[in-house]
Amino acid sequence: MEPKKTIYYSDPLNDDFANNNILTKNIKSDFKYIHSNPLWRMASFVLYFGVAKPLVTAFTKIIFHQKTVNKKCLKEAKKNGAFVYLNHTNSFFDAFIPNYLCFFKRNYIITSPDATSIPFIRNIVQMLGAIPVASDPSMMKKMYECIKDRSKDEAIISIYPEAHIWPYYTGIRPFVANSFRYPVKLDKPVYAVTNCYQKRKFGKFPKVVTYVDGPFYSKEELNFSENMNYLRNQVYDKMIERSTQHSTYNYYEYKPVEEKEIG
Repeated sequence: MEPKKTIYYSDPLNDDFANNNILTKNIKSDFKYIHSNPLWRMASFVLYFGVAKPLVTAFTKIIFHQKTVNKKCLKEAKKNGAFVYLNHTNSFFDAFIPNYLCFFKRNYIITSPDATSIPFIRNIVQMLGAIPVASDPSMMKKMYECIKDRSKDEAIISIYPEAHIWPYYTGIRPFVANSFRYPVKLDKPVYAVTNCYQKRKFGKFPKVVTYVDGPFYSKEELNFSENMNYLRNQVYDKMIERSTQHSTYNYYEYKPVEEKEIG
């Protein structure tokens, strides 16, 4: 079956094909990363566990026929929390799958500022677990304190190291080690989660099979920078292995822009 469409890229590290048409608002000094108001926290709990979690389960199963392989390795994450790294291939599905992995655990997702840029729903998005990346270096400390606070609560913190969305992409794009400083500094286990696309007999969209691998831990004999790179390589290599073996259906096809120019 021919791919639904072909997308041409020039920079696998920085190209973004989300096409969400959101006017991004930078995270300014007045942005509140941690909410201590008990009413806000209660509303967040009810919205997350009472509304979002059941809807997420239904959406992933009905629309994407999603199933998870090797979920049992998340035992450590269920007890003490963890950092989970995923490939970034779907605007909506990517916001849902981390919440589904550990159903009774709170999950937070480090997102782009786009997630909190839409008027009137910033609080809702935060209640559902979004931690937007600080745009201003002066806000990085507040962002880190938020991540540290969530980690102390033994939550799951999900990160998309590829940073940009390539819908239905079946490979793994290169990514840097910067985001792995959090589990090294906070001494938390790391997991690789790879969403793979496969053909199904009926339905418009491909089936999603999610492979979980880990946990991976920092090593005492390595320094901080070496541990960042070590964890990055563990995750990247496992994602490559899983996507190569199990992502078998190109719903969208991606080609270098040079091929378009030649054609």
